[in-house]
Amino acid sequence: MPGFLLQARARRDGDPALRVGFTCSRKVGNAVIRNRAKRRLRALARDVMPAAGKPGWDYVLVGRPGATVSRSFKDLQADLHKALDAVHAHRGGPRG
Repeated sequence: MPGFLLQARARRDGDPALRVGFTCSRKVGNAVIRNRAKRRLRALARDVMPAAGKPGWDYVLVGRPGATVSRSFKDLQADLHKALDAVHAHRGGPRG
């Protein structure tokens, strides 16, 4: 996705928790920019993941240089929905 990279994995350990992690490398910018990008990713996950994420999965949102901070929040939401649909269609489910 243009605003971030999504990594996902079905745990298959029987734990129904949905876990989300966030990371931004130094390529994203200085500490202020990296923290802003992570705050936006956390807000995005709080907004989208309860409805669109799947129990038993781990997700990592990785910030992209320039895009994570400057892209509109509405576009980031659409990107996350699209990325989750693609990941779940490709991977199946926790048992598939």
